Amino acid sequence: MKLSTSEAKERIAALCREIEHHDYLYYVLDNPELSDTEYDALVSELKRLEEEWPELVTPDSPTQRVGGAVKSGFGSVRHITPMLSIDSVTSEEEVREFDTRVKKNLGIEGDIEYLVEPKFDGVSASLLYRDGAFAQGATRGDGTVGEDITANIKTIKSIPLNLAGDPIPELIEIRGEVIIPKEEFKRLNKRLAEAGDPIFANPRNSAAGSLRQLDPSITASRPLEFYAWGIGAARGVEFKDELEVVERLRDWRFKLEKRIAKCATIDGAISYHHEMEAIRDNLPYELDGVVIKVNKREYQNKLGATSKHPRWSAAYKFKPRRATTIIEKIDVQVARMGMLTPVAHLKPVEIAGVTVSRANLHTLDVIREKGLMEGDTVIVERAGDVIPDVIKPITEKRDGSQKAFVMPTHCPVCGTSVEKKGAYYWCPNPVCGAKLKGTIKHLASRNAFDITGLGEKIVEQLLANGIIEDPADVFYLKKDDLLPLERFAEKSASNLVEEIEKQKRITFPRFINALSITHVGVNMARVLAEGFSDLNALMNATEEELIEIPGIGPEVAASVVGFFAEEMNWKRIKKMLSAGVTIEYARKSQQQERLKGKTFVFTGTLKSLTREEAKRTVEDMGARVSSSVSKNTDYVVAGENPGSKIDRARALGINVLTEEEFKELISGS
Repeated sequence: MKLSTSEAKERIAALCREIEHHDYLYYVLDNPELSDTEYDALVSELKRLEEEWPELVTPDSPTQRVGGAVKSGFGSVRHITPMLSIDSVTSEEEVREFDTRVKKNLGIEGDIEYLVEPKFDGVSASLLYRDGAFAQGATRGDGTVGEDITANIKTIKSIPLNLAGDPIPELIEIRGEVIIPKEEFKRLNKRLAEAGDPIFANPRNSAAGSLRQLDPSITASRPLEFYAWGIGAARGVEFKDELEVVERLRDWRFKLEKRIAKCATIDGAISYHHEMEAIRDNLPYELDGVVIKVNKREYQNKLGATSKHPRWSAAYKFKPRRATTIIEKIDVQVARMGMLTPVAHLKPVEIAGVTVSRANLHTLDVIREKGLMEGDTVIVERAGDVIPDVIKPITEKRDGSQKAFVMPTHCPVCGTSVEKKGAYYWCPNPVCGAKLKGTIKHLASRNAFDITGLGEKIVEQLLANGIIEDPADVFYLKKDDLLPLERFAEKSASNLVEEIEKQKRITFPRFINALSITHVGVNMARVLAEGFSDLNALMNATEEELIEIPGIGPEVAASVVGFFAEEMNWKRIKKMLSAGVTIEYARKSQQQERLKGKTFVFTGTLKSLTREEAKRTVEDMGARVSSSVSKNTDYVVAGENPGSKIDRARALGINVLTEEEFKELISGS
């Protein structure tokens, strides 16, 4: 019998609730009540009803977890509350120093209660819920701005599309880690290898790669899980301590690690770390340490944060895994800035499930300090369980065949005499092939022009065949230039040319980053873009003007001025712009910049907004925020329980604002 519209609406809602309940049982609690056949029957019925009544399909329906492909890469998302990284410690002594700092800053002599939990080796993500409904997913990014991965994060079935329980917050950011369990990782790599696709180096890389697929259906096919570990911004709900956050996350049906514990003292936290380290190899997922958090949120608010790390938490890392192998040879690589770096080629050895065959030796001084020779048997560890590092040679195993490493006097790529600056050796040739290749690779990278398809092998071919001789030549490539090359056919050549054309429009910070200016990376490029109205102003800036911008020191200023003093760089930029490269500038209104040049210091607890929200507000209006009061401070904003900063401000005659006065100032009233 055909259902009426109202009956169909009621049945669809019931099916959505039922499927979501069984998703929770299966993917979060690992305790399914239905067979696969019974579950599939529910989903099939829902799909049939939604096809018959498409107007009744809701965004939070289980059938909408996999949407259409991401159309043009990933957009940007500004986190409401920044996702700060956690400061790492590696020894009991450092953990106790952290505990001492916490007590000192809080003015407490007794023990502090901590919440401790495993530190997943995955990819951090932030989920935004509005009135209980999932609204957006984002990567951590630089902590302030991440990538919008909503379509992909939505495919992870351990993430609820609607929060359960009570109360439901008006808005909340849920922070957690996206991982792939060890066994699932092995199965995924086996599947990829059988299909002839590249395999992943480790579970973390596989999680990151899966999250950044432009087709969400590929992400959906990967065995991703989301473990919640905290919150960011929250409206309509309050928490007295971190344990309550954990309990509420469980009520909202998020997956959490079962071994989260509350410790009455720092000794308990240290014991917890040792216990987790002892069982790490038996756990279903990769861990690289434990996180220690001050439990009381009142204390967390008082402790605050630096520009990079919360002062109320620490990541107590596990000892890196080690192995013994042989340095078969040491050669030198030339980076895109011209620095020569010695690299050890190792006899392949497996460390924590990853095959290691190379390790950066950094400088000749490091090689000498460690006493390393070609042919040495050495101890190698994965620093942070990620980066291979040669620790020391086992000198007892030397047999006389080992050879001392000698730094080359000429660039191994172009033959130019190298120059030594401090501990580093450099190739000064501005058109060295290695520098040119690295510069072009960087120009095409994700945080620059983001040209999909212009990878290292293609760049090498273009240079080897004389098709490009300068990074700006990339923007003049034609299909006929590519067709004679290996790997290119009519379709692939057209695709790359179209991709280059599409990516010619670029934001000012990304353009600056694309130029490969020494000491200027993603974050510094953003600082420069905010400090200068356009490219012309930046290119003509003096060192004095640059140093006046908060965050820019003498070394960066000298590097920027030196870069633009080179005629070759001017010509390269002009050539890029002539090819149609268009820079997009973020224009700010006079109202938005009316606090430009002002310096603020915040002290005490604000009622209506967090310290980070207040800081971001004034920074967006052109001001800077300092942690200490000086004669250069313009305003001190005093919340509840202000510290000694307010006394110093009054002694210096600096304007002290109440929270209400501060709100009036930023609102313009």
